[in-house]
Amino acid sequence: MLAAEQKTTKVLIVDDSAIVRKILSKQLDAHPSIEVIATAPDPYIARDKIVTLNPDVLILDVEMPRMDGVTFLKKLMKYHPMPVIIFSSLTPQGSKTAVEALASGAVEVLAKPGPSYSVGDACKQLCQTILAIPKGSFPKPVSAPAAPAAPAESAHLLETTHKIIAIGASTGGVQALTCVLSSLPADSPGTLVVQHMPAQFTRSFAERLNETCAVQVKEAADGDHIIPGRVLIAPGGYHMVLQRSGASYYVAIKDGPAVCHQKPSVEVLFNSVAKYAGANAVGAILTGMGNDGAKGLLALKEAGAHTIAQDEATCVVFGMPREAIRLNAAEAIVPLEKISAALIQFARS
Repeated sequence: MLAAEQKTTKVLIVDDSAIVRKILSKQLDAHPSIEVIATAPDPYIARDKIVTLNPDVLILDVEMPRMDGVTFLKKLMKYHPMPVIIFSSLTPQGSKTAVEALASGAVEVLAKPGPSYSVGDACKQLCQTILAIPKGSFPKPVSAPAAPAAPAESAHLLETTHKIIAIGASTGGVQALTCVLSSLPADSPGTLVVQHMPAQFTRSFAERLNETCAVQVKEAADGDHIIPGRVLIAPGGYHMVLQRSGASYYVAIKDGPAVCHQKPSVEVLFNSVAKYAGANAVGAILTGMGNDGAKGLLALKEAGAHTIAQDEATCVVFGMPREAIRLNAAEAIVPLEKISAALIQFARS
């Protein structure tokens, strides 16, 4: 009876594979705080169960018959917003679809078990993500604003070509980054981004952003130079660090152990930016689970950089920003829709 009373988070699993539904149900239900209240083989059945059972979290496959997961997600976010975790196979097509799902309101994308990724690892990550999502209020998906044209005072920004913007995000970060990057003017300072995401997903994410942003967005490659108007996304599975040669900045892409349980790690990026850019940098830590980047943001602040943390009200998971604020690492605590303006304002100061 005690174990049943401890189960505080209700989960609905939507996947067309009976085997996946069975394995996930068994593994997640074994957690003392998680109750799998139902499963569904497709979105039509899931819709009825959401209405009758009111789950706290939905785990959703993206490639299903009758209705694909992205179409269902968009309908769900319009009429019944709730936390949705995408549980997807790591294929090129699946990656693009999963990134579209994240941009449409999903809070996280996790990889299904494969040759290098065990059932135990996958279910452990699912449990951590489920329990990190606050119950009750859920931020509605933020529509990315139209990409701005180059501002009339662009010549002023040319004076800040040695400025660096560094941004870190995790759970809920795809939507947050879409909002922030889509609002940057075309001649913004060179920008480096770490978003916790499986390796196969970061390129699709960068390509999608590049289609909607005034700045150029690409998955970073070793040796890429940092120039105004360019955003580099750290590739999944590798750390990205800032390097400097004279007055020129570039990135190095490195392997190595996970830091703060993450690779790429926000901590690694922020520490390198603090070392090589210092007061010429602006750092921002967005929505995410855990504490990755909190000490790095403090290192940036101590090096003379301006620092920003996303506020709690607009975070999907107020983990990383909360830890940064607790360390007094954030110079400003800013709602999501105002972060891009704050980045540019600090870069000009």
